[in-house]
Amino acid sequence: MPVLEMKVPSPGESISEVEIAAWLVKDGDWVEKDQTIAEVDSDKATLELPAESAGVITLKAAEGDVVAVGGVVCLIDTDAARPASAEKPKEAAAPAPVVAKSETPAPKAPVTDKPKDASYASGHPSPAARKLMDENGLKASQVPANGRDGRITTGDVMSALSNGFSAAEPAWGGTREEHREKMSSLRRKIAERLVSVKNETAMLTTFNEVNMQPIMDIRAKYKDIFKEKHGVNLGFMSFFTKAVTTALSLYPTVNARIEGNEIVFHDYADIGIAVSSPKGLMVPVVRNAESMSLAEIEADIKRLAIRARDGKITIEEMTGGTFTITNGGVFGSMLSTPIINPPQSAILGMHNVVERPVAENGQVVIRPVMYVALSYDHRIIDGKESVSFLVKVKEMLEDPERMLFGAKDPAEILLGL
Repeated sequence: MPVLEMKVPSPGESISEVEIAAWLVKDGDWVEKDQTIAEVDSDKATLELPAESAGVITLKAAEGDVVAVGGVVCLIDTDAARPASAEKPKEAAAPAPVVAKSETPAPKAPVTDKPKDASYASGHPSPAARKLMDENGLKASQVPANGRDGRITTGDVMSALSNGFSAAEPAWGGTREEHREKMSSLRRKIAERLVSVKNETAMLTTFNEVNMQPIMDIRAKYKDIFKEKHGVNLGFMSFFTKAVTTALSLYPTVNARIEGNEIVFHDYADIGIAVSSPKGLMVPVVRNAESMSLAEIEADIKRLAIRARDGKITIEEMTGGTFTITNGGVFGSMLSTPIINPPQSAILGMHNVVERPVAENGQVVIRPVMYVALSYDHRIIDGKESVSFLVKVKEMLEDPERMLFGAKDPAEILLGL
């Protein structure tokens, strides 16, 4: 009797094990080829595991088990006879349109809808979906259950979150109870990386402030035309990315990394853009941002952010960055010291824009100001380079024309300076 052993595929380089987050089928179920049978967590992302063949499945790992890459997670009996229950949906699917034309089934339509609505309210979430719901204060009644047997999957939760659902009631239950949850492999990996950064790098942060009025004036003047022509909004992130890539060309050490006893320099700028997703903060990478226009940067950031929100981001799209930008301002942060994203050597933190009094030409005026922070690895980046880099970013944002002329003032080019 041929039995197919399903093994854990390699999610990517440097990943040696995964955790079974949720089984979407039960032991002894009939599964179809390419049907999603499980969700697995790696230390970088959550992945779906499709059945490699049709047959009866025997589970060899439980939810929460850690399985090495290449380890057997289930068996599929490919010689097993297809159960009658597995054939019924196909038979029922064909006559459905015919029955709908007759007068008899008319009263049955609302009857079929009611159980479906009930399944939405009482759907059983998978462990991974339950964790996401708990973290975001969602109830089962707020999440349409589209999984097998009315089960709520992580995709259903992410879809609900992307549609604007939020907690309807306070999280406090008025009790003295406690509960424990096992950390996901992704969260454990994040914790390990953050601790290692603090322990293994000489991290330092330098600060500056940016007058955002010039950028805001450009956006106010051209945002409608820009969106009409390019199909994307004109945001702050494209200006910051363009300013950063230009400054990195002047201070290449900020774009480098340490590898053993060597410093690896990059003649390109792959910029990691931190985006918020239902599973937490993710950092997809905009490749060769130094050669992109503002519209191309905005379009790529939008594409990656949507993929992260929908849980479709791949490991390849989140690895290989040379520098990272994170924007805590969207959550209201005034100032912070961002942590370096290893093996990179620096990260730029953006914050909220607030009208503040500033001195200009001996007078106090009100300007929209953003505080910016550059955290860097002092082992390879000196204070002079880090401060000069951040000052150059500030100069280009306050005088956007400099982005067109390689960080120089147009008058300097005219004078050959």
